[in-house]
Amino acid sequence: MSMTDAVVVFVPSNNLMAGLLGQGDKFLRMLEAAFPNSLVHVRGNQITIDGPDAGLLSKLFREWVVLLEAGEVLDENAVLRTIDMISADVNPSEVLTTKIVKSSRGKYVKPKTAGQKRYSDAIAANTITFGVGPAGTGKSYLAVAQAVQALQEKSVNRIILTRPAVEAGERLGFLPGDLMAKVDPYLRPLYDALYDMLDTETVLRLIERSTIEIAPLAFMRGRTLNSSFIILDEAQNTTPEQMKMFLTRIGFGSKAVITGDVTQVDIAGGRSGLLGLESLLSGIEGIAFVHLGRQDVVRHKIVSDIVAAYEKATPPPNLR
Repeated sequence: MSMTDAVVVFVPSNNLMAGLLGQGDKFLRMLEAAFPNSLVHVRGNQITIDGPDAGLLSKLFREWVVLLEAGEVLDENAVLRTIDMISADVNPSEVLTTKIVKSSRGKYVKPKTAGQKRYSDAIAANTITFGVGPAGTGKSYLAVAQAVQALQEKSVNRIILTRPAVEAGERLGFLPGDLMAKVDPYLRPLYDALYDMLDTETVLRLIERSTIEIAPLAFMRGRTLNSSFIILDEAQNTTPEQMKMFLTRIGFGSKAVITGDVTQVDIAGGRSGLLGLESLLSGIEGIAFVHLGRQDVVRHKIVSDIVAAYEKATPPPNLR
């Protein structure tokens, strides 16, 4: 290939080169696999790129420099995600440096994909946000992070976490205890997210004071929820009547996030309150729908591959 149309990227510091290329030039090999028709040549702190994707690759390297200078660390997952972002004309530095809230371990919770950034921005900008997508896309986790941030900023007085008391192919009636005790295991993902954001003592104290309330959806009936950040998890397992009931609980100064996966409807008869909702509510100011996909899965890569296989075999129901 001719180098006449080559693009040259000058890295401002030799110290950044190891972070850019990866151990044993691993990241360079990943780029070559993703863009097989382009050549990348490295000499000192100068990167020369030739081929049809030279523009994209030069932008990607510049974005990596911005991320490294901001203190971010590139790993294989980050490399794959940033390649997807650049290919979709999204700047990785705008996504991966967005801070939502500091976790109990001292690290900031941040979106890891362009879809997660859109979701986080939608939650911040709207009264009601629907986050719809497969397992592992961070729907519940990012919603809890936004809720904790709102509580810490005193923009709300409490957090309410709820979900329908529908089990994935099991029977609640066989579990011991009252309704709260039966539903508690199904709220565990929300607890886990809370304990990531706040230390154990703080979570227990806030629950004891009812500043954080965790309850099954049935407990929402008849209430008006003011100055609250409300998260309805597993919303695909609501009936249309339950969904209407929940949405009409929203009071003044409140924000709600509804999460769900329309491919995992466990409710009897399949009458999900999430299906058809987007067309029903379209045009209402303050309501946003964000669709996350397999490219937003942040668990092990095999989870993304499994989601893709199921999507190929069985197209998901129409939310709209």
